[in-house]
Amino acid sequence: MDPFAATLTGAPLLGGPARARPAPGTHSTRMVLAILAALEPLVAGCSAPESAAGLPTPSLAQVVVVPPTTTLLAGDTLTFRAYGRMSDGDSVGLPVSWSSTTGTISATGLLTAGSAAGSFAVTALHVPTGRTGTAQVNVDTAGSPPPPPPPPPGGLANECSTPQPGWIWCDDFDQDRLARYFEYLSDQGSLVRASGVGNQGSYGMRAHFNPGQVSAGALHLAFGRTPAPAFRPVDAGTADYREIYWRVYLRNQNGWTGGGGFKLSRATSFVSPNWAQAMIAHLWSGGASPSWDYLVLDPASGTDSAGNIKTTGYNDFANLRWLGARRGTTPIFDAAHVGQWYCIEAHVRLNDPGQLNGVFEFWIDGVQQAGASNLNWVGAYTGYGINAVFLENYWNGGSPAAQERFFDNFVVSTQRIGC
Repeated sequence: MDPFAATLTGAPLLGGPARARPAPGTHSTRMVLAILAALEPLVAGCSAPESAAGLPTPSLAQVVVVPPTTTLLAGDTLTFRAYGRMSDGDSVGLPVSWSSTTGTISATGLLTAGSAAGSFAVTALHVPTGRTGTAQVNVDTAGSPPPPPPPPPGGLANECSTPQPGWIWCDDFDQDRLARYFEYLSDQGSLVRASGVGNQGSYGMRAHFNPGQVSAGALHLAFGRTPAPAFRPVDAGTADYREIYWRVYLRNQNGWTGGGGFKLSRATSFVSPNWAQAMIAHLWSGGASPSWDYLVLDPASGTDSAGNIKTTGYNDFANLRWLGARRGTTPIFDAAHVGQWYCIEAHVRLNDPGQLNGVFEFWIDGVQQAGASNLNWVGAYTGYGINAVFLENYWNGGSPAAQERFFDNFVVSTQRIGC
């Protein structure tokens, strides 16, 4: 899992049952932190002590801040994370004190960029040793997101009868297309296609949570070239998509409570028959109030920075590189916002080999909520492109009440889709 997820959300945002994270290297994290505390008076100019086995005890070599560089618009927010790199190559979590030369930064590393353009620094200080790590923040005050395209002709009911340029997949649920998904998980009838629950009283998907229910079904869509026939792509299955948009309409019932319910959607690149992933573009809600009322981008890479695949299966959190969570600006899950339809559109572009130009951003009702344009999604990896998008209903701690939410007008495209 993301070792820093609690920084933004207060709880890890897992996509299923938690995995125990093995202690890295030859030392447990608890032992390393204890050793660091013992070494505080000896940091400068002293030789490393030896353990009972006669081996040198590792010391803190570097404070690492992630992401190391980023570009934000004035007023944008981004959560930075820090960890310690030990002299033996091990990595450990560290308590740090944050400071920034632009805007404001919270005790948990949440930066709000200032209004002045330029290049600035975010610094993490490990107080016991005095060691620091720094990230570069470029603040841009120019430019604005392009306007969304006009709505499809004829409205949203039966919109799939008039597909638009670039569309890979469309499901308005007015026809039963559930067999086209390579997995439709109903969770014993929790997620079903139903009449009258969609936009304009049309067909839609209804997800019902009982009190304490964790999983209420999912739709798993594959497209493009995939690593195994079981993925059953909805197109010709030959394209390697390096850029996609996807859009879905979402409505939470009146009286909905408890935030966003964690999982909503993700785009990913499957690279092996056992579901190893080169990247995951998570779009989910925050894990604790008030962040749980907002959608959050949480991009993760399944490669190292050079592009070597590190994951060995699905949701292999121990082998993911987390690229920096970003929270949206509209609290669509709070009491004042639930009960109405929202058009949610996301955009992912993989980075060019050797370049920090990957993109992940999203809009609600055509208004940009959060984004990043300098991501190293997959290093130099080019084996598979983006080949799946999921719609999900997975509530990590279980729903606090019996309640329902609804999906409609799900589109995947190579171009902006609009609302």
